[in-house]
Amino acid sequence: MIRKIFKEKRARSKWLIFVIDQMIVCSSLALSLFVVMQFNFSEVQRGYFFIYSLSYLVVASCVFLSMRIHTGIVRYANLEDVYRIFWASLISGISYWILIEVIVVPYLKITWDRFNLAVILNFFISSSMLILLRIYVKKMYSYMHPVTEHTAEVILIYSCNESAIILKQALEGQTDNHYKILGYINNNTDKVGKYIQQKKIYHSSSLKFLKAKFNLEKVLICNDDFDDAAKKIILEECINEGIKVSLLPPPHQWVSGKLALNQIKDLNINDLLQREPIVLKKKDIIQEIMGKRVLVTGAAGSIGSEIVRQLIGYNPEFIILCDQAESPLHEFQLELLDKYPQAKAIVFMANVQDQQRMGQLFEQYHPQLVFHAAAYKHVPLMESNPAEAIMGNVFGTKNLAEISKHFEVEKFIMISTDKAVNPTNVMGATKRLAEIYIQSLQELDKKDLEKCGTRFITTRFGNVLGSNGSVVPRFRAQIDLGGPITVTHPDITRYFMTIPEAVELVLEAVSMGNGGEIFVFDMGKAIKIVDLAINMIKLAGLIPLKDIDIVYTGLRPGEKLYEELLNKEETTMPTHHGKIKIAQVRSYALIEVEELLKKLWKAKCSGNEFDMVSLMKKIMPEYKSNNSVFEKLDRPIAV
Repeated sequence: MIRKIFKEKRARSKWLIFVIDQMIVCSSLALSLFVVMQFNFSEVQRGYFFIYSLSYLVVASCVFLSMRIHTGIVRYANLEDVYRIFWASLISGISYWILIEVIVVPYLKITWDRFNLAVILNFFISSSMLILLRIYVKKMYSYMHPVTEHTAEVILIYSCNESAIILKQALEGQTDNHYKILGYINNNTDKVGKYIQQKKIYHSSSLKFLKAKFNLEKVLICNDDFDDAAKKIILEECINEGIKVSLLPPPHQWVSGKLALNQIKDLNINDLLQREPIVLKKKDIIQEIMGKRVLVTGAAGSIGSEIVRQLIGYNPEFIILCDQAESPLHEFQLELLDKYPQAKAIVFMANVQDQQRMGQLFEQYHPQLVFHAAAYKHVPLMESNPAEAIMGNVFGTKNLAEISKHFEVEKFIMISTDKAVNPTNVMGATKRLAEIYIQSLQELDKKDLEKCGTRFITTRFGNVLGSNGSVVPRFRAQIDLGGPITVTHPDITRYFMTIPEAVELVLEAVSMGNGGEIFVFDMGKAIKIVDLAINMIKLAGLIPLKDIDIVYTGLRPGEKLYEELLNKEETTMPTHHGKIKIAQVRSYALIEVEELLKKLWKAKCSGNEFDMVSLMKKIMPEYKSNNSVFEKLDRPIAV
C-alpha cells in the first residue's frame, strides 16, 4: 500500500497533510506530558490531560492554517519549509502557554505543576517529527522515482553560492530529472574539497578526471555568477575537455519561481567571443532619439531588428518598421507585441527601391531619423545577380537618401560593411558605391553650412555573429546533422561582433556624428573560420575531426581570404569612444557621382552584367574581382 502511494506522482490533498500534521502535533504533546510525568498515568489523568490536549489542538490548528504549512507538496519540501515548520511549532507553543496561563488557569482553576516543561519538550518533539516526516517522504519518493542513469546527463554546477544551491535544489525537485548532479565547481581554494548538501566542490583542474571517471557531460552556470575572469578559465577548461556549458537565468528570473528546462540554454559561440561591455554615453543617445519619429529599413533583418529593440529603450515617439520580407516582418511584429507591448511601432511594408511607396511613407509619418539597414549582403548570390545588387544596394540607398533630404530628415544613418573596403565582389562594390553617394550629398551641403539639412552618416563594421544566413547558424545546422562542417579555405579569416554590440556602436556613432563621417568600429582580432568551427564542435561536447569532420570546399565567387576595415589610402581619426574611429576617405563631387550613376543605370537596364561591373571598376579602381567570372575585367588589355 505504502509503495503504491509513493509510486503515484499526483500530489495528495492539502487537508490530508493538515490532518497528519495535527495528529503528529497532538501525539508529540501527549508524549511530552507522559515524559514529564514519568509515565505516571494516574497523575496525567488528574492533570486534566484531555483539556490541555484539546486546547493545544485548537491553537496548533489555527497557527498551522494561518501559516499555510499544509499547502506545500511534501516531496518538494526544502530548507524554507523547515524554517516555517520550526516557527509554526514555536508560535504554537508560545500561544498555547499564553492560553493556559490567561484562560485555563484563572477561569477553570486548573493547574499543572510541570506544564511549562511539557510545553518546551513538545516544541522539540513536534518540530522534529514534522521535519522528519517530510525528509522521509522526499527520500521515499526519490527511491521510488530514481534518476535513470542512462538518460540523465552528469553535470557540475558552477560556483557554490546561494544561486548555485537553489539551482541544485530546483534540479533535484524536477519530476522528470534530466540531470545527475555530481557536485559543484569552484576555484576558491577555501572551498575546494568541501561539501554542500552532500555534494563535493571540485577545482576546474579536475574536469578531465571527472569526465573520465564519471562521464561528466555538462557544466551549468547561473548568469549572475559568471564574472569575466572565471568565465575565461572555465570556458577554456570545458572546451579543451569537450564538456558542454549551459547558461540559465538567475533564480529571480525563473518563471513563477520555478526553473523550466527550456530556460537552460547551451553556451554558444556568441557568448564565447563577447568582449568587454561597451560603455555608451546614454545621455547623448537619449537626446538624439527620445521623442523622435524614427524609420528603420530592413527592420525584420538581424541588424534592423536589433536596432529597433535598442531604440525602444530610448523612448522615441514611434518607430516605423519598413521591410519587404512579409513573413520575417510579421514574426518580428509578434515579438514586439509580446516583449514590448508598450512600444509604439508602425509596420510599413515597402521596397526601398520603390520611390512612390517610400514617398507615401515619408508624407504620412515624417520620420526625423532614418536607419538604413536594408541591403543585399550574401556575396556569392550577388556575384551571380549583379543587377539586383546594384538596384538594392546602390539605387535603393540613393532613392531613400534623396527622399530623406527632401523631407528634411535630421540624420540618415547607413549601415555599411567591411566588404566595401578594397572590394573583391559585387556586393562589396555596391555598398562602397552607396557610401560614396551619400557622402557626396553631405559634401554638397557642407559648401553652404546655413542650408545644411540632413546629416548623412555611415557606419562600417564586419560580420555579426548569428545574423541570418551567416556562418555561425550554418555551422550549427551542420553539427546538428552530424557533419561535416564546410569551410571554404583553411586560412580564411573574418572580423566578428555580436549583433547587440554592433548596434550599440551604431547608436553611439549617431550621437556623435555631424554628417559626412564613415565611422569604423573596433572589431578586435580577426578570427580564423576553421578555429570558429573547431570551437563550435567542442561547445557541442563533440571531438573535432572525429565526431564531426571539417571539409574545405574552396573560396566562393567574390570571396577573399581576409577582410579590411580601411583601404591602403584611408587613415582614421580617433573619437571620444575608444571603439569608434572616423575613416578619412577620398571625397567625390555630387555632380560627378550622379553622372556615373546615370551610366550605371543605363548599363543595368541593358542587362549586360559585364558592362555594369566594368563601370563600377572604373568608378572604384581598387575594386578587383576574386574567384569570379568578372576577373577578366581586371586583366590588362592586350595591345
